[in-house]
Amino acid sequence: MLPNVKILATGGTIAGSANSSTQMTNYEPGVLKVEDLLAAVPEVADYAHITAEQVSNLGSHDIDDAFWLLLAEKCRQSLASPNIDGLVLTHGTNTLEETAYFLNLVVNSHKPVVVVGSMRPGTAVSADGPLNLLNAVRLAGNRQAAGRGVLIALNDQINGARDTSKTNTSNTGTFRAPDLGLLGYMINGEAVFYRATTRKHTAAAEFEIGPLAALPQVEIIYGHANQNRVLVDAAVNSGAQGIVYAGMGMGAIHKNAAPALIEAQKKGVVVVRGSRTGSGIVPFDSKWTQECHFVDADNLNPQKARILLMLALTKTNDYQEIQRMFGEY
Repeated sequence: MLPNVKILATGGTIAGSANSSTQMTNYEPGVLKVEDLLAAVPEVADYAHITAEQVSNLGSHDIDDAFWLLLAEKCRQSLASPNIDGLVLTHGTNTLEETAYFLNLVVNSHKPVVVVGSMRPGTAVSADGPLNLLNAVRLAGNRQAAGRGVLIALNDQINGARDTSKTNTSNTGTFRAPDLGLLGYMINGEAVFYRATTRKHTAAAEFEIGPLAALPQVEIIYGHANQNRVLVDAAVNSGAQGIVYAGMGMGAIHKNAAPALIEAQKKGVVVVRGSRTGSGIVPFDSKWTQECHFVDADNLNPQKARILLMLALTKTNDYQEIQRMFGEY
């Protein structure tokens, strides 16, 4: 019997439309409907019983917290149904890694959840969306994918939501996990896994978003040479409950920004120290943790550290408890 897979379509390049088949930039994302995506790859019907819902038609650069809360509720409702074996989300690639990690922390289910997109619009010659979608459907219907957290499936590769980022502006192999590598491959549509994450996710996560109308405000401040304190002060004055400082190297903080961050922490703002490098660890128990009560981001990149901090702040603002979460998720 074929698995039952539901597709939640949100827009993005995979649903993009351009003026010609050779136009790969400056196209309009989110134009095509989920019915159009399925019509481009009718083979999906050979591998799963499909139901589909058009949640939005967004370019993912415009996604906000309200969208995440809506999408998480859609996922919860879908996965709670005994008639759904797995879930596929079509999504723009600009913030795909962020949505995937958010869902990785709030989707309370062992069932497969696969986030998929494309780097070429649906109207392009040699568009990558149809095969990506077919692979995502086959992956979501595969019992081997259960319990592995939210997965990202593009370019015949299977990646984990926590460790994966978009690394190239246009190449179809853009999603990579720089430090830890991919989880597996899709080979002729079959999932072959080589590793699994050891960090908590999905059904093992502690975060509840059901009653939330909004998420805490958390801003990212990018560290750089000749920095001043203006952006830190602006974040605090705008009501930020948390700040992720994307530091230089192993999370180094510019001397002009440090006093503002220390003052922010004393006012109750939780400060997380990350890195702008794109790979590597910002280790725990630094002098910033011991003396200033900052939280160290481990190997989460700034945009994912922001997501974990937002969810942590829905439960506590104690820096030690939040540091525990950064060590577990």
